[in-house]
Amino acid sequence: MQAIDWIILSVTLLFIVVYGVMKTRGSKNVEEFILGNNETPWWTVGLSVMATQASAITFLSTPGQAYHDGMGFVQFYFGMPLAMVVICITFIPLYHKLKVFTAYEFLEQRFDLKTRSLASIIFLIQRGLGTGLTIYAPAIILSSLLGWNLNLMNLIIGVLVIIYTFSGGTKAVNVTQKQQMFVIMSGMIITFFIILSYLPDELSFANALHIAGANDKMNIVDFSFDPAEKYTIWSGIAGGFFLMLAYFGTDQSQVQRYLSGKSIRESQMGLIMNGLLKVPMQFFILLIGVMVFIFFQFHSAPLHFNPNNVKVLKESQYSDEYAGLEKQLEDLALEKKEISMIYVNQLNQDYDNKELHNKMVTLNAREKSLRDKAKGLIKKVNEKAETNDKDYVFLYFILNFLPRGLVGLLLAVIFSAAMSSSASGLNALASTTAIDIYKRNVGEKSEKHYVNATKMFTLLWGVIAILFACVGTLFENLIQLVNIIGSIFYGTVLGIFLVAFYIKYIKAQAIFWGALITQTAVIYIWYDYVRTDHIGYLWLNFIGAMLTIFLSLILQPFLDKNKPMQEA
Repeated sequence: MQAIDWIILSVTLLFIVVYGVMKTRGSKNVEEFILGNNETPWWTVGLSVMATQASAITFLSTPGQAYHDGMGFVQFYFGMPLAMVVICITFIPLYHKLKVFTAYEFLEQRFDLKTRSLASIIFLIQRGLGTGLTIYAPAIILSSLLGWNLNLMNLIIGVLVIIYTFSGGTKAVNVTQKQQMFVIMSGMIITFFIILSYLPDELSFANALHIAGANDKMNIVDFSFDPAEKYTIWSGIAGGFFLMLAYFGTDQSQVQRYLSGKSIRESQMGLIMNGLLKVPMQFFILLIGVMVFIFFQFHSAPLHFNPNNVKVLKESQYSDEYAGLEKQLEDLALEKKEISMIYVNQLNQDYDNKELHNKMVTLNAREKSLRDKAKGLIKKVNEKAETNDKDYVFLYFILNFLPRGLVGLLLAVIFSAAMSSSASGLNALASTTAIDIYKRNVGEKSEKHYVNATKMFTLLWGVIAILFACVGTLFENLIQLVNIIGSIFYGTVLGIFLVAFYIKYIKAQAIFWGALITQTAVIYIWYDYVRTDHIGYLWLNFIGAMLTIFLSLILQPFLDKNKPMQEA
């Protein structure tokens, strides 16, 4: 990194933190600290909702996902627009009517305290893990590629987030996320056009997509009914719908964003904005990954993108064997570039040469084989090493090919995304702990007492998230890990809320035990079937929600027989 990159990175991050503190300090009551006095306009709600979901993992992992596997991951979001409509019609009006601080307050009014506590605890577990991961994910990748200390990186990201979230609560999160989304999207758009400028002059954008399609990178929709396939149109619409319904409708980190809206209409418009823009945004980020793949058809790529694994391997007894694989890849890259250029020239003459098409596919298959052999060597050196390097692809491109200044901007993008999602997580964790656990058990105190308590819980959860980040381990693909954690827990909580909203017949005891049994079952299904690739993890959301509803219906005749139902 050059001096200009450090300046851009430092100034951007400091501006966001200082701006957030200066604009929002001095909350006088709980409503101001947790709900921002319900003064948030719809477009800020929309941006805040988008920024909360768009963590650093989105901008690190998603391009790498597309580089390796193509555009199919976008199907994950196909259920989102429908979920936004359902939340706008059902969830938002009821939350506003009841004037709740958290989504889980509603559950005590509808059922009882233990059901509220169960949902709150499930949320605290999964969001606590998720928030630690949003800090850890960019930290481990940045530390690997830049040579920075991992724990120091975790501490820097965590402390920056704690400062303004502790100071201004929800209003600080909303205010800073506007700046963060501007930095994020500006950086990604600039990067996209930089990649296009690096492609050969003879290669049009349309023909670049043609080459991507020839290598199976543009298969956007998969109609397969195989449950083991992670991303299909069916898992996206069904599993994705239930995941998005749970995440945006029952996860306090999102609910708190739109509860701060000026009115029901403003909150609804913010969510609809998110539903309309999220799929195109994810499509665009995946497309950047595909363009990086096209870029490396004409430029040399490393045999393995994770520098830590490469360093360990080159210091081992297998270093000569690895060097041999690198030499084969170098020769293959030259052949690939030559074939690709010939193919491009023929495409410009409106001729799709099937022989060259097949040759390109064969060369990329040979490249994949060399990469797999390298991963095999890494496993020989350390059988516990994570050989999947998807999360390192995009940052490798940034650090090695972008011009000076833009490297700092893109690193600011990654830090901003990490901070935005982590801040929402801490804010929600603190609010839920203070309102659903602490206040419910200590009784009535002054407004100042609960504001201070919420701030202390912000600090506590910030420390917990940093500690979790410091002991975390890298998974196959970070964006998948975030969604797997959510899928394990979200379905059960969503089932509770769906029963609360739509099935008045079911009462407290039945839903509590149905949810408890379901959560145990879903964890078992994840451990036995998802981890062994017998079923895609997105189906856990559907299974969790449906099983909670089914079990509560079965249990209701035997429980709560004589208890009157509590009306919402």
